Amino acid sequence: MDKALCSLSLEEARKGLLRRDFTAFELVESLLRRIRETEPALNACLAVFEDESLKQARAMDESGPDPSKALWAVPVTLKDVYNLQGAPATAGSRMLKDYLPSYEATVVKRLREAGAILIAKTNLDEFAMGSSTEFSAYGPTRNPRNLAVVPGGSSGGAAAGVAAGQAPGAFGTDTGGSIRQPAALCGCVGLKPSYGRVSRYGIIAYGSSLDQAGPLARTVSDCGRLLSAVAGPDGLDSTCSRRPPEDYVNLKEKAPGSLTLALPRELWEASFHPAVKETLDGALELLKAAGVGLKTVSMPALRYSVAVYYILAAAEASTNLARYDGARYGYRAEKYGDLSDMYKKSRTGGLGREVRRRILLGTFVLSSGYYDAYYKKAAQARRLIRDEYLKTLEEADFILAPVSSIPAWPFGSFTEDPLTQYQLDIMTLPLNLAGGPGLSLPCGEGSDGLPVGVQLMGEPFKERSLLEAGLALERMFPKPPDITRSPLTLPRG
Repeated sequence: MDKALCSLSLEEARKGLLRRDFTAFELVESLLRRIRETEPALNACLAVFEDESLKQARAMDESGPDPSKALWAVPVTLKDVYNLQGAPATAGSRMLKDYLPSYEATVVKRLREAGAILIAKTNLDEFAMGSSTEFSAYGPTRNPRNLAVVPGGSSGGAAAGVAAGQAPGAFGTDTGGSIRQPAALCGCVGLKPSYGRVSRYGIIAYGSSLDQAGPLARTVSDCGRLLSAVAGPDGLDSTCSRRPPEDYVNLKEKAPGSLTLALPRELWEASFHPAVKETLDGALELLKAAGVGLKTVSMPALRYSVAVYYILAAAEASTNLARYDGARYGYRAEKYGDLSDMYKKSRTGGLGREVRRRILLGTFVLSSGYYDAYYKKAAQARRLIRDEYLKTLEEADFILAPVSSIPAWPFGSFTEDPLTQYQLDIMTLPLNLAGGPGLSLPCGEGSDGLPVGVQLMGEPFKERSLLEAGLALERMFPKPPDITRSPLTLPRG
């Protein structure tokens, strides 16, 4: 039984707990054992709450199952940007190595109210700035499908942990694809809700107009249940929508023949790795055979998306990260001269190279003489992208696109070539600029054995409809092999 518990989906785990097929203590103990077994290879977790989670599980077993709670005794992990009172919140950075938040994120509070057991915090690119989880101050996370390649990022620890069997569900954040891309590269499901659907209160910020919290899991319905626990208005976050959430649990799978999907030429005619192209072509054939309507469309404004995103995100990062100066909290250099020298040495020593690069870019585009030429133009182009996105959804039910043009890549491939790595994000960035919801799900494996994913994108605040379409696609596509009981041993040498 112990080994099998690691393989359960979130929904299977919940039903088993309510039926008393196993206890909450047995489930948590099994997952903690899996974490201990796999962490030497993966490095997916930055903190594991072993004592606290076992204590909570034991108490829940004594009180008995509570079906009214959507996630009763279900173990969940959190990307280490969520403030959890009394636990470190590092954001993958040396700057916040010793930071202990005095308050909790709204997502954390709502997960607790839903009965979830928070068992670990997961690794990420520093301050969520990266696409590979190589830019963490605490070392890179490895992909459980192949330990020689990256898991994607910035929520790479969350995706790797779910795929490896460390937890049936996780929460990450998506600023430019940071939930959908690692989910695709690790072979699990990732949901980016509409901007404003989930509160950002208590989440360490990267780009405030782009960041969005969302779940990762092994199935579409699991993502729906996780979203149902945290979605909804929040008076502590002025950017959180007041629209009441829909029912994301009792989903009705859409009939394939009723779906029309728009395929943007600008994304589908990109240059793909042969293994990815072969898998994507196979996925399109499966959709056609099932009766799904596929409509090629043109979205010319997408060609501006990478430039627009990196101007706006860097500008917001420059502003958000100005608070980390060594004066109030966070890392402070041991030796310095005057106040200016303390700022310079503390920020240089506390922040990694990729974060410093984006801060410099953001400071430049916001500076006098350049604001109108760069930031203002980027904001105007963002509106064009959003308008084009909404217009396309008037002609089709959803937009379908690849998640990545290449499979998970070997470590170090792009660390010295950031511009090339930025260009790889072209498939996922437009959705964050438009503010709509997106669902990434596996559509097969390439000839290299690595997962390939596609993403569905829908109308803002129509997550229920998106999930119901995702159920239909999930049934059509082959499931990735179950690796939740694989030993994941690092190769010698």
